[in-house]
Amino acid sequence: MTAYSVLIPFLPSRPEQILPFAAMVDNSHADRLWQGQSLLVETHQGFAYAAGAGFRVPAGLGVTLMPLRHPYEAAVQARSLALATGRSVVAGFGPGAGSLQAGLLGKPYASPLTAAREYLTAVRSLLAGDVVERDGPYLTCSAALAAYPAPPVELGLGVLRPGMAALAGEVADVAITWLTPAAYLRDTVLPAMARGAAVAGRSRPRLTAMVPLAIGAPERDPARLALASNVAHLRQPHYVDMLRRSGIEITGEDPDLDAKSLIEGRGFLYGSLAEIVEQLHEYRDVGVDEIVLNVTGVATLYGLRAALSELRQVLTALADTD
Repeated sequence: MTAYSVLIPFLPSRPEQILPFAAMVDNSHADRLWQGQSLLVETHQGFAYAAGAGFRVPAGLGVTLMPLRHPYEAAVQARSLALATGRSVVAGFGPGAGSLQAGLLGKPYASPLTAAREYLTAVRSLLAGDVVERDGPYLTCSAALAAYPAPPVELGLGVLRPGMAALAGEVADVAITWLTPAAYLRDTVLPAMARGAAVAGRSRPRLTAMVPLAIGAPERDPARLALASNVAHLRQPHYVDMLRRSGIEITGEDPDLDAKSLIEGRGFLYGSLAEIVEQLHEYRDVGVDEIVLNVTGVATLYGLRAALSELRQVLTALADTD
């Protein structure tokens, strides 16, 4: 059965801003509260604050960026969050853009796939209490993490294209996608995950899709909402390439045109509440295991109350139709 979860649709500057979204997950059928990489209130700390305020909800980190922390620190932070919440944690990782890698590491990863494989393998081994011995171009680690009982920490991998999807099939518990149309997941991502899983002799891991959306209204401009949610992504070469592979003609240079193409290609969902539910069911029907509702555009243009209202409407409608 497909789970529905909630993304915190902004970067919190104060941890108390997270609480209404944690409360929503705690008091609805939403499965998990997700947050992308935050450079304001750091993601792990925000979730720990919510737990301390009484909202001990399952957390999803989708995704944190590998260049920002060593795998040992990543394992400590993920387990610490599981201990603080008392709930399961999906710790999702991704290599980030080449410019970020170069800015923090001195040069981009020669092979993001190899770097991601080594990173996830090291984090998994550390969480299992194993000794990790690695001395290579992507990470150096000669250490073990003392074993201690904790709720489960599952490892996620940010996925856009077939190579990373196949790697997720091999080494991750969850593949996490962003801005990926349902048809692209069906035709490209899920088959690649299945191939990777077959190579590793394991079952296909779960697929979690972060889906940007907004309910239509006469005063709303759908292209403006799509840009408010995704303008930075539409400039990144790896997102442009993924969207073109999905059949959406993205220029990477004309934001207004790209936003319209994104809506037409169902990379950004817009329409009546019934139409939104129908489009979300497309993700369910192609085999997505978890759909994360992303109302960043609404939060950016209309504020957090509007975003919370949007999420309540969609979650209620999904509960009534599933």
